Amino acid sequence: MKAEHRLKAVIDTNVWISAALSNDGPPATLVRRVLSAGLPVFSTPTFRELETRLWKPKFDRYLSMEVRRNLLADASGGALWVDIPAALARRKFSRDPDDDAFVQTAIASGAPWLVTGDQDLLAVPAIDGLRILTPAQALRYREFTGQP
Repeated sequence: MKAEHRLKAVIDTNVWISAALSNDGPPATLVRRVLSAGLPVFSTPTFRELETRLWKPKFDRYLSMEVRRNLLADASGGALWVDIPAALARRKFSRDPDDDAFVQTAIASGAPWLVTGDQDLLAVPAIDGLRILTPAQALRYREFTGQP
């Protein structure tokens, strides 16, 4: 399947980590769906955030080093990587400036979906062509269910 016809989604760090911590629930279902039938989208800043957070010692008792390495390899290996143009990188979208990279990545890639559990991102004003949703909300759309 060509990349332009696949489900493209920017997945926030909190969703990736929630999916890694529990195989059940909307975050895990969403991540499995995007990895199997879609295309996760990353930019250097969004992937760096995932790496940095995933290696925090607080996850040592829940996630082995091997699980973390595999998650990063699976996520990055099947991903669409984009650069954020300088003009877009200067634009602000969220109350939390650290979250802007996720919106910028979605816009730069043309991804119609940004999936997050972050209230600051969920509060971003509407942006044409981009839906910012929780995993549970996203799973209500046929693009994420695999149904025609």
